[in-house]
Amino acid sequence: MTSQRKIHNVNVNLNLIAFYTIVRKEVIRVLRIWIQTIVPPAITMTLYFVIFGNLIGSRVGTMGGYSYMQFIAPGIIMMSVITNSYGNVVSSFFGAKFGGHIEEMLVSPMSNSAIILGHIAGGVLRGLLVGAMVTIIALSFTKLELKYPLITFSMVFLSSVVFSLAGFINALYARKFDDIAIIPTFVITPLTYLGGVFYSISLLPDFWQYASKFNPILYMVNAFRYGILGTSDIDIRYAYLVVCAFIVILFTLSFILLKRGVGIRD
Repeated sequence: MTSQRKIHNVNVNLNLIAFYTIVRKEVIRVLRIWIQTIVPPAITMTLYFVIFGNLIGSRVGTMGGYSYMQFIAPGIIMMSVITNSYGNVVSSFFGAKFGGHIEEMLVSPMSNSAIILGHIAGGVLRGLLVGAMVTIIALSFTKLELKYPLITFSMVFLSSVVFSLAGFINALYARKFDDIAIIPTFVITPLTYLGGVFYSISLLPDFWQYASKFNPILYMVNAFRYGILGTSDIDIRYAYLVVCAFIVILFTLSFILLKRGVGIRD
């Protein structure tokens, strides 16, 4: 029993070191190329505030009892977190595949879980960093009160985890650099624009309100908006249920695919 415990402790320590190493690599990568990872989303989101908030918002008026600028600010922040969490993991892990570094990880003593969690942590860190910067930009345009901090921070963290896992799966299947742009262009962007970022689904006809509820980003955006403004189109309990279910499913799928070597040993 003592020898088994020692072996277990050694494996745990090795995986913690591996996890720390991957996270450190991801943080250094984000900060080293900050002009590519942090500046562009900040500029893009500023344009959203200027165009949709100032120019269009002045004509829209209020929505959900708040000015249009206040209403869309949480959605724009969440949109930046989603896209950057996804983009960091898909580009980083595919880069490791393309450069042949992933084989070194697979033959090392680190577990598949450590590989996944390390990359996910990197995606979450970049997503939260960009989200914090966009929040600062938003505060220069409008006032945000942060009514429920726990809901706000937990939802932005969980949403970042979901899309980091999605980026990991995309990177596993990708065979060329063009493949990592397909999902963001044809899936994430449409779902984001249809996820209640710029409007309340209460404005939609009944059929489209029902159809919108199949969009997971709707739950993330509305729960995050509820945490800041206290208003939401959906039940917050369902939002947590949907997001946590996606985390479990995507992590399990990531683990199985990595263990089978899908996209790596093919």
